[in-house]
Amino acid sequence: MSTATAVMRKPWVRWAVIAIVVVLAIVLPLVLPEFANTTLARIGVFAVAVLGLNVVMGYTGQVSLGQIFFLGLGAYVTAYGVQQDWNIVLVFVLACLIPAVVGLLVALAAARLGGLAIAMVTIALPIVGVPLAKRLSEFTGGSQGLSARFTAAPEWTGLYDDQWQLYIVLLIAGISFLLTRNLVRGKYGRAFAIVKGNEAVAGSMGISPYRYKVLAFTVASLLGGVSGFLYMVVIQYTSPETLSFGHSITLLASMVIGGAGSILGSLLGGAYYVLTPQLTNLIDPGLTAVLQGAILLIALFVLPGGLVSLPRLFRRRRAREQGGGAAAAKAAASATAVPSTSAPDGADVTTHPPTESEERRQDT
Repeated sequence: MSTATAVMRKPWVRWAVIAIVVVLAIVLPLVLPEFANTTLARIGVFAVAVLGLNVVMGYTGQVSLGQIFFLGLGAYVTAYGVQQDWNIVLVFVLACLIPAVVGLLVALAAARLGGLAIAMVTIALPIVGVPLAKRLSEFTGGSQGLSARFTAAPEWTGLYDDQWQLYIVLLIAGISFLLTRNLVRGKYGRAFAIVKGNEAVAGSMGISPYRYKVLAFTVASLLGGVSGFLYMVVIQYTSPETLSFGHSITLLASMVIGGAGSILGSLLGGAYYVLTPQLTNLIDPGLTAVLQGAILLIALFVLPGGLVSLPRLFRRRRAREQGGGAAAAKAAASATAVPSTSAPDGADVTTHPPTESEERRQDT
């Protein structure tokens, strides 16, 4: 175990890190400019969506290509509830529960058929969702979409709107990450890992693969609804384009880039989803898709485990270099002593330069 790992496992260090994170979460929105606050809020939105995808794919090993559908569904529920003047707490609950129920129904129908069936069903979700959103114009606004402005900062706070929105995202996303971390590090997480490794072994241990697949997919759908609510908090507008299949593929790529099966990787994946298009647009707006594909390929070749595996890569390289240096020193030390083939076992086989008396004896 490395020294850094041993230090991080001490309770006081953990509490210190938590305190620093809390302080930064409180202070940063007050000192950062509006663009930075908005960017961080958007990262939080999509980090929650990637987190849900990580539960079903990274931790359980199931294929899901429709996470964006649940984000869009949560966004539509939020927009409709706000326009109907429903209580915002009720809107939030419905934005979480409705996608979770839909995800549960989809998982109940597809989980018994294997991973490929789930993949095909989830591919169909965003493909069907876009025309469905256009047809249900009474609830979705059709092709025009829906807007909902409900996150203006209250006057008593003295905050700007971008600061208030970032605080909402930090609070809800932080709770989502904390609860999900507890889920995947507890008995359910161990069951997810066994199901991912070998379903036959899981069944022999009394763990129902079907039950845990359904649970993982439901949790992922619920987190998709949470990200949909946060999407409306920040973006305040949704349309059928929100549900497009291309966004779902980008979410999948973000999960892989950040790190599958990692809570921190989900956060890094959200940053990749938001920041990469901005960076590629700065380079050349006409080559955005090409540059994003190149970044994805390079990252997969260099870091197959995602960005979260970067510190581990550095540690391995350092250990390899230290091991190579130790081997070279050992080889150099052994080269200074020349073994004698005529010496018996266990005898001193090192040869020494002849003394003066030995040279005279040889001359005579």
